[in-house]
Formats: sequence, C-alpha cells, structure tokens
Amino acid sequence: MWLPSSSNLIVTSRVVVQKYGGSSLANETLIRRVATRIRDRHRTDPSLVVAVSAMGDTTDELLALAQRLAGDTRPHPREADALVSTGELVSASLVAITLRGLGIPAVSLSGRQAGIRTDTTYGSARIANVNTKRVTRELNAGNVVVVAGFQGLTETDDTTTLGRGASDLTAVALAAALSAKVCEVYTDVDGIFTADPNLVPNARVLRYIGYNEMLEMASLGAKMNPRSIEVAAVNNVNLRILSSFNPDSTGSLISATPSEDEDMEIDRPITAVTTERHVGRIVLRGIDNRPGTAAAIMMPLAEAGVSVDVIVQNVSESGLASLAFTVSSGDLANAMQLVRERSGVQFRAVDAEDGFAKVSIVGTGMVNAPGFAARTFKALADADVNIEMITTSEIRITCIVRHEDLSTAANALHAAFGLGDS
Repeated sequence: MWLPSSSNLIVTSRVVVQKYGGSSLANETLIRRVATRIRDRHRTDPSLVVAVSAMGDTTDELLALAQRLAGDTRPHPREADALVSTGELVSASLVAITLRGLGIPAVSLSGRQAGIRTDTTYGSARIANVNTKRVTRELNAGNVVVVAGFQGLTETDDTTTLGRGASDLTAVALAAALSAKVCEVYTDVDGIFTADPNLVPNARVLRYIGYNEMLEMASLGAKMNPRSIEVAAVNNVNLRILSSFNPDSTGSLISATPSEDEDMEIDRPITAVTTERHVGRIVLRGIDNRPGTAAAIMMPLAEAGVSVDVIVQNVSESGLASLAFTVSSGDLANAMQLVRERSGVQFRAVDAEDGFAKVSIVGTGMVNAPGFAARTFKALADADVNIEMITTSEIRITCIVRHEDLSTAANALHAAFGLGDS
C-alpha cells in the first residue's frame, strides 16, 4: 500500500485539498463558478490545493479519436496515456488562469510537477510515492496549487494515468502526503445517497459513512473511486463529498469516526442500497471438480485485465461441476473468448448472457447479526424479483437480478430497511 512521502518544508497553516470533477468544469461558465468557490474558500484557508479532472467528456473524446486513428489496432498504451493526460492539464491551466483573473495567486502543476510517482501500468497505474516539495514550496509562496488529476510519472519519466475516475485518487494522495485537515470532493450530486436517487425517489444524503462501508459502496458502483477510499482509510484522510452546483449542500463525511455534529445513525444497521447496471454472466457446465480447474479458468481473465465479480460453483452427484461468474457487459465477449481459447478446461457447455444488474445492501450493523439475508430475500420475493446469483461479505449482501428488475429491487430493499425515513 502506498504511503506518503515527507517534505522538509512547512506550510503556514494546515492544508485543505479540493477536487473538482469533469461535470463541474464542463464549460467556461462552470469553470468561473468553480474558481469563485475556490476564491471564497481561500479567504479562510489560504493553504489550498485543488485537483481537477478533464473538462466534461474530454477523456472519452480523446480515446475515441485515438482509436479511429489507430484503425484496427489498439492504441499503444504509453501513447494513449500521454494523450489523455492532456485533458487534465487543460483544466488545471484554465482554473489557474481564472483564479488569477479574480485576483488570487495560483499556479497549475502536472502530476509530474506535483511529485506523483507511479508504477508502469499504463491506464491504471498505482501510486508509488508523492514528493510534496514543489507543492509545499508553492503553498509557502502564497499560491493556490491547481494539480492535474488522474496522472503521474514513472521512474523512467513516462506519463501514466491512474484509471478512470482517478482524479479522486490524486486528491486523496495529495491530502495524505500533505497531512491535510480535509479533502473535499466536489461532484454533480449533493453527497453519498442511501440509494441511486434516479432509481429510488426518496433516497437521502448520508451525513456520515465509515471507510469500510464506503469502500464496499464504491466497489459496487457508488460515485467514488475505490482506490481513493483505500488510500484515505490507510492514511486517515477525512473526505467530504459535496455538490459543486449546490452551495447549500453540507455533503457526506467519510471518516473513521463522525465529527461531533454528525449523526451517527446507530439505529440504522444498513447504510445504503447500491446498484450497478451492465452486468454479464458466463456459465460453464460439466467441468472437472478437481484442484486447479477454477484457477485455469480465471488466470487468462486476470492476465487480460478482465475483472470477475460474483462466482458460484456447484457440484453434481456425478462429480462434475458448474461454474458461474459475472463480468461487466463490456467485457462479456472478450471473457467468453478467453474461457474458450485459453483456459484449457474441458466443459460440456458454456453460455454467456447479458442483461443483468447488481443490487446490494451495505452496513456494518449486519456483522455477526442474524436475519439480514432472510429480510433481503423476502423483500425481493415480495416484490416478485427473482435472484439469479448471491454473494456476501461481512457488511454486504449482493444479489444479481435481471436488468429490468433493478429499480423494483432497489426500491424494495430501500423500503424494507427503512432507509428513506428521516
């Protein structure tokens, strides 16, 4: 796990780190709004570091352009990272220019200039360390430091990107390295909700969430990068999720413990219902039930970067087994090909099917407490939702359902555990 680097320089006051996503910076008007918010915060917290994403859909547009120019081949990973990292550089420069126009001293830095060093995994690089010397020097000079998110530099001075949505990770890593008093992540929603408000109309904003719950929620589709939660938890970084569009939003605190004015909600053992669309399922039937079979199936997928989620194996009286697992819909065709051509496993039949979704309940209150699985299954049964697969952890129960049943399932579970109650 990455740990922050130290710096010999001392800033004059504790640092506040902010992060603004692409939807908050999509056009000139929104950039001015963000800069005004930064200016206002600078009056009370002059040691301010801001990590930014690319404007709007810039990253997707650059990747699409690269693919068209590459033809039938995949764009070279090193060049793709060099290309898409430019989107964040544009945002950082524009925000710094706007701040200077408002009379606030500001400087933009690339990931390299901000001291973010990574491994060489292009497209999803992991942070090795953060050297805060340049950032601290700029803070001591009185500048707001605007850092291009989503990017870093290898030991051989090649640009890498940290993965989709990883500007959150940049912000948290900087907050950890600078011992910031808070890391504020500004998005297009008011905070972390008890469920997706687009599916569940009476979903409400959670005032406080623990790291473990948020990590489960992030891995299940909530609006945070899971790696950013891991780094925050290891380094005890307080995260506050806020809306850049609603100035009255108090947001959600993600922390080891709630602040004194936060409602701990100890009477709510279930924190949230999470959902994820676009799930595909592969089922292999008639495979040998012997050591190494599952490994042989999964290794080619891992080597190709295909993430496997829910896995269920059953053994029949004949001694043969069936193995079912889920992947994202976008990986389904590739996963099917890899299983057929590279696993080396003999099977009687293999089927791939799209059109599934995940619905989960998450909450630390279910640890060592009985009845939550039964209540989950009954709520879905009462709503006439069939469960296709099930997986659990200590603080999570996940059900695979048909995509068309997702909204019904989410609302049923949200109601069953009283999450919409004020």
